[in-house]
Amino acid sequence: MPSNAPRRLHVVIAFTLVYILWGSTYLAIRLSVEHLTPLLMGSLRFTTAGALMLGFRAACGHRILVPRRDLLRLAIIGVLLLVTANVVLGWAETYIPTGLAALFIAVTPLWFLILDRISHSSDRLSPRGIVGIALGVLGVAILLWPDISGHTSFGARQLFGSLLVLFSSVSWASGSILTKRWHMALDPYTASGWQMLFAGLIATVLALLIGDLHRATWAASSLWAIVYLIFAGSLVGFTAYVWLLKNVPIAKVATYAYVNPIIALILGVFLHGEKMDGYMFAGSAVVIISVILVTGAKVHQKTAIDFEPVEPSGD
Repeated sequence: MPSNAPRRLHVVIAFTLVYILWGSTYLAIRLSVEHLTPLLMGSLRFTTAGALMLGFRAACGHRILVPRRDLLRLAIIGVLLLVTANVVLGWAETYIPTGLAALFIAVTPLWFLILDRISHSSDRLSPRGIVGIALGVLGVAILLWPDISGHTSFGARQLFGSLLVLFSSVSWASGSILTKRWHMALDPYTASGWQMLFAGLIATVLALLIGDLHRATWAASSLWAIVYLIFAGSLVGFTAYVWLLKNVPIAKVATYAYVNPIIALILGVFLHGEKMDGYMFAGSAVVIISVILVTGAKVHQKTAIDFEPVEPSGD
């Protein structure tokens, strides 16, 4: 067996976790915001997940203290990924339909490519990969077309909501690229712990300042949904995402944006009795082809990429 086989297996496992777990969080998020605001949900979710991750790493004997400069970088990344991306997206969905918001989010991989080019990345995805990304956007558009086409009015509120979603997707892409570019001497698990903790604390302060706590209803369904988001979405899913960013070309990591809606649709069919229609079948097929093209595409770099993980230092 080749020496890099276990490492390739780690990549496959991490992709599977991000694809499936983040796809399943659509339902959990919907349940949690039925009684809590998005900002308060982010506060509870990320503060708890970050504290648990860092506490677990410390209990296992790993060093979790990092230099001040790295703390600032982790705080910036945490805000970009988990506050100005996730929280703003929840805010945007009060102005525009969920389907339209998901379509805007699905073009996040294009922001990855644009920002990568602007920042002069050494990664260059092959034409096959670029075609795959374009197919991914098309596939998600097919999936969501019934929802999008059913809303013909588009006024100032819808325009504002759409701009918020675009801002959210750019924020997520920016945070992801900074995660890959800023080479910090700590493992991805400790890094994700600090990012989640900073994001949760900042969300907590904002929630208190605008009075979200007084508008919350502590229903059991929302609390159980947050528990699931903490463990599946944050501790496992987000940590796997951060690990992938450190070990896999960013254009390939971005395929999660195409796969998650399919997972959400499948769960809707089996858990909520929703029906699969022609748009769902066609869109899913296009997305699957897109993922095959992107994940199998070559990435040209100054040094060869073979998906070998960056060994954590300082542990």
